[in-house]
Amino acid sequence: MNKAIRFEQPGGPEVLRLIDVELDAPGTGQVRLRHTAIGINFIDTYQRSGLYPLPLPSGLGQEAAGVVEAIGAGVTHLSIGDRVAYAGGPPGAYCQARVIDAAHLVKLPDDISDEVAACVMLQGMTVEYLIRRVFAVEAGQTVLWHAAAGGVGQIAVQWLTSLGVHVIGTVGSAQKAELVRALGCRHVINYREEDVAQRVRALTDGAGVPVVFDSVGKDTFEASLDCLARRGMMVSFGNASGPVPPFSPLLLSQKGSLFLTRPRLGDYTANRAELETSANALFERILSGAVKVAPSKRYALADAAEAHRDLESRQTNGSLIMLP
Repeated sequence: MNKAIRFEQPGGPEVLRLIDVELDAPGTGQVRLRHTAIGINFIDTYQRSGLYPLPLPSGLGQEAAGVVEAIGAGVTHLSIGDRVAYAGGPPGAYCQARVIDAAHLVKLPDDISDEVAACVMLQGMTVEYLIRRVFAVEAGQTVLWHAAAGGVGQIAVQWLTSLGVHVIGTVGSAQKAELVRALGCRHVINYREEDVAQRVRALTDGAGVPVVFDSVGKDTFEASLDCLARRGMMVSFGNASGPVPPFSPLLLSQKGSLFLTRPRLGDYTANRAELETSANALFERILSGAVKVAPSKRYALADAAEAHRDLESRQTNGSLIMLP
């Protein structure tokens, strides 16, 4: 019997349950995928808590790697036995196996392991679209990246540094500061000890940065706006501290005719060509050695609630995965 995590009502990690589920045969355009490694991401906690509501009862999880076990009619780009990975589609990655639309899957290069794929697809393609398509960062520019020691942040620091971009990263401890410095972060700000906006202004001779990438949300939003240069762009792509409260658009003009965007990965991988372009750009960075990724901690599928507690504590570094 296939094991899977399900929840019937929004709430804390305790609502997650490990249950037995039966799998149907794959239908047209689908495959049955046996998972080998499963990614754990902040969006999973948003969906579990009800911040991003799901129809209930529901599965959980956006990202995994595995092996194709069966193929439905009309699937031509995959074969049984292919190693594949995905990020996106209907939640439900927290399981041993699932039936999934083949359109979500990309083949893995031989030199990228299942564990690396499971902890890099969603976070890595997030970095790709943020720095190449939301705001096309150029060599020599200085950018601010919040939560630089997190899974997305570590990938971003490495990728941006490899492009000749100067990264100012925020972290919450001296240990995390050393970690991101080792990855190439030009300047590190401990937000528990320093005023982020004041330090950014000092580091940029008062000019501010052209772009802020902010996955923290409520706690950092206004300070992020104060870090921006005139006509700078605020990229708000997460809510780790909670959603940003409502505000008047007039605030953006008062702080320098700023731009604000709230993007999501699904709108930047909306078709097969975009998905493959994003994934291939990520794979190239990994295979070149510019971006090095490995899970910082592994959990059993039955320990999904523990994984969520660790993630929400903001004490973790890097990427977390489950092994089914």
